Amino acid sequence: MRTVLIIDDHPGVGEALALLLSLHDIRALVAPDPAQGLALLEREDVDLVIQDMNFQADTTSGLEGQVLFKALRAARPDLPVILLTAWTHLESAVALVKAGAADYLAKPWDDAKLLATVENLLELAESSRALHSGRRERRRRHEALAGRYRLDGLVFASDAMLRCLELACQVARSAAPVLITGPNGSGKERVAAIVHANSGLTGAPFVAVNCGALPGELIEAELFGSESGAFTGSTRAREGRFEAADGGTLFLDEIGNLPLAGQVKLLRVLETGRFERLGSSRTREVKVRVLSATNADLRAMVRAGSFREDLYYRLNVIEIALPALAERGDDILPLAEHFLAGRATLSDGARAALLAHAWPGNVRELKNVIERAALLADGQTVGPELLALPAPAAHRNLDEPSREAVQAALNSAGGVVSRAAQALGLSRQALYRRMERYGMDAP
Repeated sequence: MRTVLIIDDHPGVGEALALLLSLHDIRALVAPDPAQGLALLEREDVDLVIQDMNFQADTTSGLEGQVLFKALRAARPDLPVILLTAWTHLESAVALVKAGAADYLAKPWDDAKLLATVENLLELAESSRALHSGRRERRRRHEALAGRYRLDGLVFASDAMLRCLELACQVARSAAPVLITGPNGSGKERVAAIVHANSGLTGAPFVAVNCGALPGELIEAELFGSESGAFTGSTRAREGRFEAADGGTLFLDEIGNLPLAGQVKLLRVLETGRFERLGSSRTREVKVRVLSATNADLRAMVRAGSFREDLYYRLNVIEIALPALAERGDDILPLAEHFLAGRATLSDGARAALLAHAWPGNVRELKNVIERAALLADGQTVGPELLALPAPAAHRNLDEPSREAVQAALNSAGGVVSRAAQALGLSRQALYRRMERYGMDAP
């Protein structure tokens, strides 16, 4: 049960607050002075403190409250504290709010206002604990993964990328084909290299070929090799990428661009390890681990008849789906700092601009933006103007609640954020983000 510690020397205050909170399923602990309050804090699992500012008769300076607040902060730095104040020491309460107190309420308090404040602070504390717990767990998994596998210096902080890399490392030692999907610039080749690095074939070749960068008539020759005179301009025999990758890994990027004739040959190689060079009847044999990648919807291509269904299922034994950079916002700033490499520093405005941008070009776009900004900054601070990012779209999603709708929901819920969020069909965190965007203070 959620627990609130009340520290007030007036018995009536403690009893009234305890009763009010208990009616809303909040456990209340009451201490008549700072010493007993701090002792309770050591013994009990407390989620929030409501403290008075004075504890001796005829004292109105608020100094005792300041001393208590500092002791609470020293014992539990993240514990939210509400100050109960009178006009005679309002200035002291305001100073403590600036120093980190969650809020202050004047005596006599308004029950509805106090309850809304307590509920919102308890929700924030719960969300903060869950967030910190999630970050600690993610850091633990990250360190465990980096300690066990080679990640080749890949920079990431998001849970989405952590899951992708855990899967990549888990399947690395298998001989099964892996299909890596995701938008352009999201890091598909980096993930393929990590699969190879942890596959047991580290000393063997890792050969990458971009099927989308070659003319359709040359893809087969590139993959399977060709004999002299096999096509116009072919003056000598050359080995293909399969032969170059023999005993190692072949990474086929943009596999959706492979023509149907090449798809047939690729399917045969996957099934038998055998193929013929273009213009040759001699069958060659290789042992190659094939990794492939695409930003296309191969299922749709199968339905349209432009990609063989049997090849699709051969390639897609394991799928690693990389999210777009915009879907893994925790990676944006670590990647930006990595690309800056200490050549300049990011201002707060630049950080906000980086987080607000949609990144249609993903990590590749971010790298280019940072490289340009670092050159222009000349060792100084990178401001948002040096990033030269387009302004965020001014239009609002019609499904997005307006400021008026958010305010109406909060009013209807008596200021309790969780109830307002439920009425709007949002999570508490999502509602807090919209309140911040609209410049609205928490009730």
